[in-house]
Amino acid sequence: MNLLVLFVLGAIFLLLVFLALAAIRVVQQYERGVIFVLGRLSGAKGPGLFLVPPLISHMIKVDLRIVTLTVPPQEVITRDNVTIKVTAVLYFYVVDPIAAVVNVVDYNQATTQIGQTTLRNVLGQSVLDELLAERIKINQDLQAIIEVHTSRWGVKVTAVEVKHVELPVTMQRAMAKQAEAEREKRAKVIHAEGELQASTKLAQAAKVICSQPTTLQLRYLQR
Repeated sequence: MNLLVLFVLGAIFLLLVFLALAAIRVVQQYERGVIFVLGRLSGAKGPGLFLVPPLISHMIKVDLRIVTLTVPPQEVITRDNVTIKVTAVLYFYVVDPIAAVVNVVDYNQATTQIGQTTLRNVLGQSVLDELLAERIKINQDLQAIIEVHTSRWGVKVTAVEVKHVELPVTMQRAMAKQAEAEREKRAKVIHAEGELQASTKLAQAAKVICSQPTTLQLRYLQR
C-alpha cells in the first residue's frame, strides 16, 4: 500500500513539474506574447519570462522588428497606355500586437496583398513621365494609401520604394532616340549661341576700326 501511495504521489509530482515547465514562456526583447485564456483575449506580455497556464490558454508571439517586404513584379498599364513591370519594397513593423493577431489572420500576407493592389492602382493612374520623374511623390502616395488599410491591423508602414521599372524594348528605343535628339538640339543651340557672340564681337571691333582708322595700323604693327 505504501508503495502504491508513493507511486501515486510521485506521478502527481511529476505531472505538476511537467505542467509547471509547460507553463513557462520566454519572450525576447523584440517580441510580444498575445495570450488567450479559454479563447478569451487576456492581453500582450513581454519581454521576459512569465507563466502561461497550459491546457486552458495559449500564446502567440508577434515580432516587433521592421520587416522588409519585396512586392513581386507587377505588370501595370499606365494612364498613357504603356505596359510596364514594376517592383517595389515595403518597410513596416507591428505597433499593436493585439490588433495584428485579432484583426487579421496573417498580417504579413495581408500587407503583401494590399501592397500589390495599391501599386497597380496608383501607377495605373499615372503617366509614364510622372512615374519616372516624380518617384518620391509616388512613393509617398503609395505609403499613405497602404497605411489606411494596415493601421487596422496594428501595422505601421515606414516607407514604400518603387525599386525597379522595366520598360518595353520599343519604349526604351524610343526614349533613347528622344534623348539623342535632345542632346543634338542642345549642341546646336550652344554652337549657335557661340556664333552669335563671335559675330557680335566682330561687329563691335568693326565699329571701333571704322571710327578710329589708326587702330588698324597699330594692329598690323603688332604682328
